[in-house]
Amino acid sequence: MLDDLKANNRAWAARKIAADPGFFKRLEGQQAPKYLWIGCSDSRVPATEIVDLDPGEMFVHRNVANLAPPQDSNYLSVLQFAIDVIKVEHVLVVGHYGCGGIAAAVDGQRRGMVDHWLHPIREVRHEHRHELDAIPEERARLDRLCELNVIRQVRNVASDVFVQDAWARGQKVCVHGWVYSIATGLVNDLGVTVGGPAELDRLENGVEA
Repeated sequence: MLDDLKANNRAWAARKIAADPGFFKRLEGQQAPKYLWIGCSDSRVPATEIVDLDPGEMFVHRNVANLAPPQDSNYLSVLQFAIDVIKVEHVLVVGHYGCGGIAAAVDGQRRGMVDHWLHPIREVRHEHRHELDAIPEERARLDRLCELNVIRQVRNVASDVFVQDAWARGQKVCVHGWVYSIATGLVNDLGVTVGGPAELDRLENGVEA
């Protein structure tokens, strides 16, 4: 079963060793990445490859539509481990244009459990309905909703008690909002980086991309 994937694995490992004989030995050590990536589960968005990092250099959490909901224990466990144990310095919330989760959240179709998961996106859509309704082209409208969703998740992360406590004890943590373009391979920095309570206040008071 899956012999092609196992063969790919052996070939990949051999290439890594040929290029860098100590590669896997280094990975055996304790991971100490500076970055936590909160991204979409979409298979076209490989986190470490996009920013040209090796395994071990980025802690990664992925889910449908790159959400950071304060009720989700899976996400919260990852965030706490990243902040309190690994002590990452940067949390990157990374959406992507053409996201199927964004489209599914607002197309009116029923898909079951995932509809509950995507509900926060519908809330973002409702909050920004006037701006979004003024965009005539559907693709551009969905791309903007993707950006607004990332901004909302940046706010969620920066508002969380784990991040707030880190700031209170003087720990350096910055939360960033990016959107990746599958069409170009480039990330778009939305300019909503939050590195402390004052910057969070500005974001919450409407200073958005």
